[in-house]
Amino acid sequence: MPVEPLSQKEIEDQLAELPGWSLDGDHLARTYRLPSHFAATAMVVHIAQVQEELDHHSDLTLGYNTISLTVNTHSVGGAVTELDLKLARRVEALAPGHGAH
Repeated sequence: MPVEPLSQKEIEDQLAELPGWSLDGDHLARTYRLPSHFAATAMVVHIAQVQEELDHHSDLTLGYNTISLTVNTHSVGGAVTELDLKLARRVEALAPGHGAH
């Protein structure tokens, strides 16, 4: 099934259900703060597992106790697609288990 870019309205409507996520230019973005470096590292590994399951890999940056993601779909010229939002929802669902906010 081909992946299609979403309209600005479609993105904004879906971001309303993803607190902390925003549209930053041509990608979705979110930074999480975690209780420790170990918790942040564990969450990065968990996110990498989700990315592998979806075959969709975002830019992921690990700080001391922070994780930043930028997500877009390169195969459609770097636009935001439903796949990006699916990844964001999956990451958002696992975040509380790591103490992320």
